[in-house]
Amino acid sequence: MNYKQTLDFLYQAVPMYHLMGSAAYDGKLTKTKQFLSALGHPEKNTRFIHVAGTNGKGSVTHNLASIFQESGYKTGLYTSPHLKDFRERICINGKKIPQSKVVQFVEQNRSLIEEIQPSFFEMTVAMAFEYFAEQKVDIAIIEVGLGGRLDATNVIQPLLSVITNISFDHMQFLGNTLPSIAKEKAGIIKKDTPVIIGKIQEETQNVFIKIAQQRHAPCLFAENIFQVKAYKTTLHQHQLWTHYAAYRIQDGHKKTAYKQLISPLGGLCQEENLATVLACADWAEKNKLISHAAIKKGIKNCIENTHLMGRWQLLGTKPFIIADTGHNQAGIELISRQLASMKYQQLHIVLGVVNDKDLQHILPLLPQKATYYFCKADIPRGLDAHILQSEAAKYHLKGEVYTSIAQALKTAKQHASKKDLIFVGGSTFTVAEVI
Repeated sequence: MNYKQTLDFLYQAVPMYHLMGSAAYDGKLTKTKQFLSALGHPEKNTRFIHVAGTNGKGSVTHNLASIFQESGYKTGLYTSPHLKDFRERICINGKKIPQSKVVQFVEQNRSLIEEIQPSFFEMTVAMAFEYFAEQKVDIAIIEVGLGGRLDATNVIQPLLSVITNISFDHMQFLGNTLPSIAKEKAGIIKKDTPVIIGKIQEETQNVFIKIAQQRHAPCLFAENIFQVKAYKTTLHQHQLWTHYAAYRIQDGHKKTAYKQLISPLGGLCQEENLATVLACADWAEKNKLISHAAIKKGIKNCIENTHLMGRWQLLGTKPFIIADTGHNQAGIELISRQLASMKYQQLHIVLGVVNDKDLQHILPLLPQKATYYFCKADIPRGLDAHILQSEAAKYHLKGEVYTSIAQALKTAKQHASKKDLIFVGGSTFTVAEVI
């Protein structure tokens, strides 16, 4: 098979959650373990950092990978879902896995895939672990796909576990309360392995503390170690740069740790994400894994080093066009706050969501003073734009329906003046079609 035929085989032969939703979710680790055992357990040959959480885990994993790259490590990075190219999921030092390696893996293991019938995610996890082991990476940063306890990535023994925050998402699998969701995320905490929790939340704090104690895992809360605040945003060469100050918390007092951290990632969510990144980097520096100089460089060069996309990404100016993949309650709340803090004449929102989102908790958070362009991502999980329009009207969000995301964005550009703002979001897949 060539590369295209290989992808066609994968898309047809194994169930894909990001296309199919719950029909592709197994909720067990049996097939993952069976597949990796047949491959000779490649996951046992690499050092890992494991990152879970509802929001921010993509930004945290990419920042950590960039920091380790700047420290001179051959750094693997596994993330999901991909936006434009399947190979985005598996990278080493910012370079995607070669097409030939994807083809080789599938050809060599096709009978095994057909026998075990892993999910698409399980198969890509196995591919990543084998590729990282084969290429002898020094360390790999692994992003959890969904949940934690029963996620296919949760077969590794990491150096450090990280849980960014907890919010309502994927409740059909993880539970309907924050403590139940936290318990699933806490499933990545391993015996005698330190864990860093990004955010202190009253409903979930004790869940993490209890499980960490049971597993004799040192538990740190990033919020107790660092506080990060953005103080200005600049535009240079079609890139938005956000300037942050970071403070170390000691005995209840704040002490400046970094007067200026410059990041290509913006949005209010990055204050919390960077505090988590700094807590992880602080742990790595104390364990003599990274250099101090690499921390600032890694954060500044995050996009250059890892090619992260879709996080408050600037797509155009005059008018400003910004895309963000935030798609659950906490993510949309932060996006709405960020939009409210910006200056523009009129706000235009290109909105498309997937069909398993809890709209009654998302739509009320979006600004009413905006013109909406309702559309559907070109995947089976995309919610019909007419249904989205009807549901949005209940919360006084008004706009027309468009046949595609491209058509919606094109129309928004035609309607917007140079001093307006166009925001594209609601789903990872909506953003993927415009970047």
